[in-house]
Order: sequence, then C-alpha cells, then structure tokens
Amino acid sequence: MPRNVFTLIRDYFGLSHKEATGFLVVLLITSLFLVSPLLYRYFVPDTVPDTSAADQRRLDSLVALMKIEKVAGPYDREESEKTIAERYNEPSRSSGRLFPFNPNTATVAKWQALGLPPWLAQRIERYRSKGGQFRKKEDLRKIYDFPPALYERLEPYIQLPEQTATPVYASRTPTVERSFDRTPEVSTTRPAAKPALVPFDINTADTTELKLLKGIGSKLAARIVKFRDALGGFVSEEQYRDIFGLDSLALEEMHRYAQVKSSVQKLNINTATAEELDKHMYISFRQAQVIVNYRNQHGLFASLESLKPIRVLDAKTIEKLGPYLAF
Repeated sequence: MPRNVFTLIRDYFGLSHKEATGFLVVLLITSLFLVSPLLYRYFVPDTVPDTSAADQRRLDSLVALMKIEKVAGPYDREESEKTIAERYNEPSRSSGRLFPFNPNTATVAKWQALGLPPWLAQRIERYRSKGGQFRKKEDLRKIYDFPPALYERLEPYIQLPEQTATPVYASRTPTVERSFDRTPEVSTTRPAAKPALVPFDINTADTTELKLLKGIGSKLAARIVKFRDALGGFVSEEQYRDIFGLDSLALEEMHRYAQVKSSVQKLNINTATAEELDKHMYISFRQAQVIVNYRNQHGLFASLESLKPIRVLDAKTIEKLGPYLAF
C-alpha cells in the first residue's frame, strides 16, 4: 500500500524517485507539527496553579492602603486620583509658593518653585535664550501649553519693570569747571538724538530699517526678510502673525511702521515647475507635484477656480495663494 501511494505521487506530479521521497518526508514533518499540539494536550493535562495565597496577599495590601487613605483624609485621596494635566489646570496648595518675580530674569529653579513643571520651565528658558522677551503679562500665555489656570494664579505676582530707562551720561549734573582765574563754565554736551521713525514699505525694506523697531534684533529682522522673500511679498499686515518669534511689542511696531505699499511678485502657475512652486511659503512639495501633474493631464489653468478640483488644495489655501498666482 505505501508503495502504491509513492508510485501514485511520483506519477501524478511527474517527480523523480528522490523528489518524491523528499515530498513525502516534508509532508510527514508538516503533519507532525500540526498534530503535536493535540497530542500535547492529550498526554499533558492542564494544571491550574493555586493562587489563593497570592490573592490573600493582594487583598491584605488593598485593605492596608484603604486604612492609610482613611487616615490621610479626603484631600490626599483626591490628589492621588488626579492626573498631571488636572493638577495644572486646577492648581492646589501644594503646587508651589507664590512670590513676586520677573519672567524675563527668573531661573528654571525659580519657575519650578512657583509651581511650573520642569519641562515648561525649560521651554521658557529656551524661548528667552533665542531672544524672546515678555513685554506684557499676557505674553506669558503665548508659551506653548502654558496652563490658563496656572497663569491666572501667577498673574498678580508678575512684575515687569519699565522697558525704557533714563539714558546714562557721564554725569547727571552739569559739569562745572572750577578755576580761580575764570568764571565757571557749564558743559552743554548732549547725546545725539535718535532718528525719528517714519513708516516704510515692508516689501522693499532691509534688515537695517527693521532693526530700528522696538523688539526686533538682527536675527528677527533677518527672519522677517527671509519670510517675505519666500512669500513673494506681503499683501496684508495680518500676515505678520505668521512670522515665528514676533511678540506683542514687535507685532505692534510692525503694524505701526511696516506698511504694505508695493505689489507682490506673482508666480505663473502654468509655466512654473514643481521645484519653483515648492519655494513658495504656502505650497508644500507634495502639493507642487500634484499641481504640475494635474496641469499636464487637464491642460493650463484659466483662473483661480480651476484649482478647486485639486484635492490637496483646500479653499483656505487657494484663497491665500490668489494674490501670488498669475495665469
């Protein structure tokens, strides 16, 4: 019988003697693997471990914990059930002591003493190390993930000295030369007056003009120019809010003196390559590729409405791109 099966397999599959032998060996091994779990369960009965002792120890520990919570009182039980987020949204008596502080000079240790978590104190320190300053109390709320409830708790203790200080001269009192041979002379030397600021065109201004504004240094001025050039120019003063690092003082100065007077540089969407479109601030590389592929398949764009069928461009993006596209 086995020989007949062997001959049948060899003739049916067209195998040689060695190939048919190997096939049977593999088939036998596979069958053993499939049957082995059933054999194991049949010959090795399941044993259920005795967990009564472990369960008793666990119950004893829970009873002891309940006794500790009963002695500690309801306040500690509530605190043990709160998550970290709840603890900062609802500051408690143990979330730090309150004292007057200046957010522009407070150290990481002082922030933590006020009740801030270490990660938030370090985030404020990194913000200041990059040139950020707090001009008003409300600027503290611009720190990412700063809990509103914690700000309300700290707001009465924030102290921000006046930013404008009296210029320091060589002497605050007039210089008087004493001499026995001539009458006293009073020095009339005065510091050179700072040039008065006048409104300028933001689309043609350089970093020198921007650095004259309060709250804007060399790095921030270079960042503004780089953002403007990548954008092709500003069409509205509301776009200033998209520039990273502008605090309330710098933003107020920009609105007061940086005016939009000249037109922007337009990008021809029917001739621009994907690399040229990607350079624009409002277009990602994937969007640029889809725009070019859609143009190649459906023809040139006639107007802004022609961009609406492109799924990767939402209505808000198309509206923002409108002033920068030429057809």
